[in-house]
Amino acid sequence: MAQNITPESLISILAAALAQKPTKPLVLALDGRCGSGKTTLADGLTRQFPASIVLHTDDFYLPPAQRVRGWEKTPCANMDLIRLRDEALRPAYESQPVLYRAYSCRAGAYQPVQELAAQPLVILEGSYSHHPLLAPYEDFRVFMTCSDAEQTRRLQAREGDRYPDFAARWVPLEEAYFAQHNIEDAADFVMDTTTD
Repeated sequence: MAQNITPESLISILAAALAQKPTKPLVLALDGRCGSGKTTLADGLTRQFPASIVLHTDDFYLPPAQRVRGWEKTPCANMDLIRLRDEALRPAYESQPVLYRAYSCRAGAYQPVQELAAQPLVILEGSYSHHPLLAPYEDFRVFMTCSDAEQTRRLQAREGDRYPDFAARWVPLEEAYFAQHNIEDAADFVMDTTTD
């Protein structure tokens, strides 16, 4: 059963772990419900721990031409988790530079490669970051959540006119992934951001 945690407690845990001068980078994976604050927390942690890199699962969507028929009904079928693991997470875990090649759904193209230097803290954030394919490389796994009403409020503010389609398509896929892989219970920590 995952333990409840606050952002402040997470910072203390990471600081203590990094103070032990581990021989390999620490990998923190932030998964959870859309609108729960994964990206916001990752950004805050990079300010707290400047010697860190962030890997975003949103940068590893499959181009539409590579998706299987019916992908929109299957959790994770729109994600290139193998590329995420092999091009980004594994090298970061092994203290190697990451040749980071983000895919932009809006542009429909891969962005220019950025080289990310090895750092002692690696933050993997985004939906599907606790997928079993990625889990062997993760040291701390935080599941982020918020109430249904708060999720709706945040997503309406974020997505605007796109909210109805977003809620109808992405939220059910995400919830199916959580159920299929027991994501919340398998996490080390749960962070509820409803009142933040």
